[in-house]
Amino acid sequence: MNAGEAVLFRSIYGGQVVSCGLMRYVDESEGRHVLYVQPGDEHRRSGAWSDWNPGTVAHRHVWTRTHVLWLVREGGDRHMLGLFWGEDWGFLGWYVNLQAPLVVRGGRFETTDWALDVWVEPDGIWEWKDEDHFARMVERGFLEEETAAEIRAEGERVIAERPWPTGWEDWRPPSDWEPLPLPEDWHVV
Repeated sequence: MNAGEAVLFRSIYGGQVVSCGLMRYVDESEGRHVLYVQPGDEHRRSGAWSDWNPGTVAHRHVWTRTHVLWLVREGGDRHMLGLFWGEDWGFLGWYVNLQAPLVVRGGRFETTDWALDVWVEPDGIWEWKDEDHFARMVERGFLEEETAAEIRAEGERVIAERPWPTGWEDWRPPSDWEPLPLPEDWHVV
């Protein structure tokens, strides 16, 4: 892929797109794809994972307030690492999104988001995010107890590894990159 190309990033569960959004392809770095989300990019969501029901229609959502750069490896990793900045480009911190290994099919990047995440402040202090959603996924049978333990262990592994700072903290996009609308076939699996 070339810098600036649109990538459709989707979370799929049970053959249905639960959430998706367009991102700009930035580069490949150390075997990871680097993807950018900017304020104004269009997304679709079927509610919180814990409240999702098969057949739920995804609603339109426009990304606001933050710039995000995602670092994600195809295949083996069960997480992606995000760098978050405010609208003024003040650095906010890092985000570990726990998910199924990424599958890339051309300009479609697909995974299954597992709800549990980790937020890391610029000073390195971290906290779990969305533990309530994660617990409801287990309660509702979307995840087995054993799988949930493996997901939490992946988060703990990343926390212990501390893959931040990444070297991308001073990155900025080209000034001509405008927000991206979703293609009409965003939901086709």
